[in-house]
Amino acid sequence: MRIILTYLYVLTILLVLSSCTPTPQDVKKSNLLPPIYPDYCDVTIPANIAPLNFLVRDEAIEAVQVDVEPEEQGKTPSMSVNARGNKVVFDMDEWKRMTSRQGRVKVTVTVLKDGQWTAYRIFHWQIVSDLIDPYLTYRLIEPDYEIWNRLQIRQRCIENYDEKTLSDYQHADNQCMNCHTTASQNPNLSMMYVRGPRGGAFLNQHGKLRKLALKADDMVSGSVYFGFSPSGRYITFSTNVIIPGFHSKAGKRLEVYDSKSDVYVADLQEHRFIRSPLLSDSTVLETFPTFSPDGKYIYYCAARAVRLPQELKQLQYALVRIPFDEKTGTVGTTVDTLIHRAATASQHTKQSVCHPRISPDGHHLLFTVQAYGTFPIWHQESDLRMMDLQTGAVDSLTLVNSDKSDTYHSWSSNSRWFVFASKRDDGLFGKPYFCYVDRNGKAHKPFCLPQKSPTFYDNTLKSFNTPELSKGEIPFDATDIEKALRQEAEPFQ
Repeated sequence: MRIILTYLYVLTILLVLSSCTPTPQDVKKSNLLPPIYPDYCDVTIPANIAPLNFLVRDEAIEAVQVDVEPEEQGKTPSMSVNARGNKVVFDMDEWKRMTSRQGRVKVTVTVLKDGQWTAYRIFHWQIVSDLIDPYLTYRLIEPDYEIWNRLQIRQRCIENYDEKTLSDYQHADNQCMNCHTTASQNPNLSMMYVRGPRGGAFLNQHGKLRKLALKADDMVSGSVYFGFSPSGRYITFSTNVIIPGFHSKAGKRLEVYDSKSDVYVADLQEHRFIRSPLLSDSTVLETFPTFSPDGKYIYYCAARAVRLPQELKQLQYALVRIPFDEKTGTVGTTVDTLIHRAATASQHTKQSVCHPRISPDGHHLLFTVQAYGTFPIWHQESDLRMMDLQTGAVDSLTLVNSDKSDTYHSWSSNSRWFVFASKRDDGLFGKPYFCYVDRNGKAHKPFCLPQKSPTFYDNTLKSFNTPELSKGEIPFDATDIEKALRQEAEPFQ
């Protein structure tokens, strides 16, 4: 019996020793940055972000060690990860301690491959005290040809990895669901759309859902793109006849364009539509309306109508605005052009403007530019631009953009962060990226939404679409949407 116990004890010790992760020794230095995915090298991060777990892109790696240390001794707690394989997962408690104090930290990635330890070039994380809004909503959609069924709209807490479903195809009769948008990042006032039978615009007011019929007989369609006024009493929305088409040339897949589109305002209190002939000109396509943070203007995109699809590449949108009076609920009588369609970028191949969104402090306006049309998600050349509304200067955001589609953006409530959807990895799958805008108006290198598993994005066959930031948790879920579908839609006049 004693021999058996001794044998088991020795076996246990051997198993423990064999399971221990080796530690670096005789380390060789490399001048290269580590091939990590997502690319978290030299990024600025908010103190409340979840751990930036990542892969070292080499399946032959036997072990990895990551050391995170303050650039100034004693300023930020240190942190280390030592693991077998090529996956780096940080402990949540250690991560929160590390990010609890702002400052610059240096990150060293050391890997064991073919019996040799190699330390890659150090990179840095700049931790800032400007927090990002803690919740993100997005639509998960098939990435190819914009298949609209089996959709989901989800909300994720970006301070950890908690996620819930706000609406999905199982609870909405597999009907198309449009984006979810909040009023001034307020989770208690938001709206989303469900298309088809029993569908409508679903207005969330402190978790109570109302189904609205934002459609009149003379409108070309129901509401599509929209934005809330600062008071929350009004929404401005576009009605669009959207035409999909397929390219015959290799390298381009889907094209989507509007054959008709107009802009209106809805008074949510009095259930009435507010119209202007300047916003529904039959010779002009108007779309992507949004209120300024002070409620004094409606910004939108406008293009002269052309023959479609024959002259699609001549379809160029400009950035314009029209006054609005929240007290009286009236639209102004003049349209100002802020950015002409031919002056949106130094490159003449990017001349059409879409998706204007203004920072809550009113200082900056983000928008997308592309070669033509109004559907940048399938245009690889689409990029973000940022206008200083005080000076009119336009920043090309060279540190932010990639050589793939970068678009669908929204601001954090403190105007220091924005999120956008980028296809920079493979040109097919969109993912949310966060970008810091400092007090001098400089945009920093963006980073991808962190996930609990480093292999998450490799294993996810859905595209993240229209990400929106929120100051709190949205107070409804998919079962609430299912119940609201049974309501009668409230009419507007």
